Amino acid sequence: MITGAKGQLGTELSTLLDSTHHDVLGVDLDHGRNTLDITDRDLTVGAICEWRPELILHGAAFTAVDRCETEPETAYLVNSLATRSIADGARRVDAHVVYLSTDYVFDGTKSGPYVEWDQPCPQSIYGASKLGGEMEIDPAWTIARTSWVCSPHGANMVKTVMGLASGTGPLSFVDDQVGNPTFADDLAAMVLKLGVGRMPGTFHVTNAGSVSWYEFVREILMAAGGEPERVLPITTAELSPPRPARRPANSVLDNMALRHSGLGELDDFRIPLRRCVDRLLA
Repeated sequence: MITGAKGQLGTELSTLLDSTHHDVLGVDLDHGRNTLDITDRDLTVGAICEWRPELILHGAAFTAVDRCETEPETAYLVNSLATRSIADGARRVDAHVVYLSTDYVFDGTKSGPYVEWDQPCPQSIYGASKLGGEMEIDPAWTIARTSWVCSPHGANMVKTVMGLASGTGPLSFVDDQVGNPTFADDLAAMVLKLGVGRMPGTFHVTNAGSVSWYEFVREILMAAGGEPERVLPITTAELSPPRPARRPANSVLDNMALRHSGLGELDDFRIPLRRCVDRLLA
């Protein structure tokens, strides 16, 4: 069972699973006959008990970071309480759950990459509500934290920059927020591996290579044949208008648990970036 089946990760998971022997139920808030309002506990538990999945890949979330600041109840309802309902249903059918979480559970003040055992300290409603979801996950299940997700689907930085690539004039992006761009197809493959293997505990799952947003935009333009010289660095304080939600200055995630569990690590982000750009240009 995939929640958030229309999202970036859900789309890639569905594509990946189409070529396997697995029977898949993809659900979303608006997915035709497979619509499921995960904020309705009875509907959610009922759907899980009827379908009886062995594995639930829970990627559905309220990810509008700035809206979370003005709609905190919605953030907690979708990200925390709905996860409690999914966990309730999973226990009833002995399903393993993989919960997708975020770099926003950290405050971004650490001088080096965050490992899985660092203490979370979210600075935004989004981060706090996603941490709330983590708290609903049983120790035998899986938490997969990721960051800066991009793909040919939905809204993300690669698609935004691709839309600007043919223009002229300067583009300003912050150079004091650093993280790991992660591509949904690589993320999906590892999430599935974690789920099928019923790997317990928390894993950081990002593509290798850390950059600022300024550096990432330059990489996107280079991959798309654009002009990276157009990109100018600015600080977060110079953003106009300022963003309501506080972003972690350092959201680099060390994939230590993957590395030492023999699961392998994801490629440097520039490899799937090239693949993503080629798909968008095709």
